[in-house]
Amino acid sequence: MSKGLAYFKEVYDTVPDWVQKMHDYNPTMLDTYTEIRGEAFRNTVLSRKEKDVLIASMNAARLYPRSMVYHTKGALDHGLTIPELAEYFLVSYLYNGVKSLKTSLEALSYALQLKGVSVEQAHPETTDEVMETVLSWMGTEDKSFVEETLEVIKTGNKHAIEEKILQDGTVSTRLKHLNMVGNFIIQLRGQDAVPWIEKARQVGVSEADLADLGYICILTAGIPTWFELSDSLERRKNDDEN
Repeated sequence: MSKGLAYFKEVYDTVPDWVQKMHDYNPTMLDTYTEIRGEAFRNTVLSRKEKDVLIASMNAARLYPRSMVYHTKGALDHGLTIPELAEYFLVSYLYNGVKSLKTSLEALSYALQLKGVSVEQAHPETTDEVMETVLSWMGTEDKSFVEETLEVIKTGNKHAIEEKILQDGTVSTRLKHLNMVGNFIIQLRGQDAVPWIEKARQVGVSEADLADLGYICILTAGIPTWFELSDSLERRKNDDEN
């Protein structure tokens, strides 16, 4: 088995069809892509777990369940908890409303299945209904943050909702702000991301965090995402520069 095929079999327990086809048509291309992916997902400033769940949440925000589900498994394999996953998906809701929250149900259901918990499938429509579904599925997991967020959502106060979702919970406010930046970047909305980049810096997001985010954005939405992020990224001085 080639290096690329072996890598993805280890990650996903099987070789996805898209990987097999890339190998069949151009094995060198698959090996090159695998090396880039492996470097982007190393434990660096951001951990492997954080990188996978950030991609999962960003793809929920842009309503792309396929990549969302792949990376949900990756995050769980590296220690992500169900309360953390649910909280990240609240950030996708902050970006794109109930459509993102509904999309995230597929990943949450899959995550629970991987943990040996079967859930009754539902088709909620409103935000309140989706949130109640999430709470029901979470069972005995710690759902206090989701419950508190639902109560704030019911007020309809947009500022209060944003403030609640972005505060520290099982997921830090730093990672949530980084998530919001990524939501804009992977849809090539670099200018719209600028205010969020500044907010992120104010809560402790570093330039290295932003660069690490940019690398995983490339993996899920292509090199143009780096163009969008790098416009706001500060140049890094070399050690020998004054």
